Amino acid sequence: MAELPEPRWKHDGVRVVPGDQLDGNTAQTPGMDRKAAINFARVGAQKLWAGTVHIHPDAKTGAHHHGPLESVIYVVRGRARMRWGERLEFTAEAGPGDFIYVPPYVPHQEINASPTEVLECVLVRSDGEAVAVNLDLEPVERPQTVRWIDPIHRS
Repeated sequence: MAELPEPRWKHDGVRVVPGDQLDGNTAQTPGMDRKAAINFARVGAQKLWAGTVHIHPDAKTGAHHHGPLESVIYVVRGRARMRWGERLEFTAEAGPGDFIYVPPYVPHQEINASPTEVLECVLVRSDGEAVAVNLDLEPVERPQTVRWIDPIHRS
């Protein structure tokens, strides 16, 4: 009796990427260390990128957006401060266990709010492309703090 071929999904199905085997060969920003876990090159992902980012104490990015991509940031450790808007006029902070959503084309800046501790996050983007459009903005001096209100569960 002939042996049946192995199902395709044995090697093309679920993938586990050990946390100590992330790929640092990805787009980097001064003051940040990004490592890819899930992307096309590593697992064949077609529609997303996922990895980690460690932001050094007191470090921040320049103003930028990610084109048509959506981003989700999960804070593992530390305190993240996000600024966004045409002049980075809005701000919010997130801590361990919090999720941050960045819609397409939103000008923003990521900041480690701590002068002494590393900010550790998990980052997921809706495409494997490393889209980052740097912006030359004149930020407002004092951004307005925004408290998020869930539109579904308003009281």
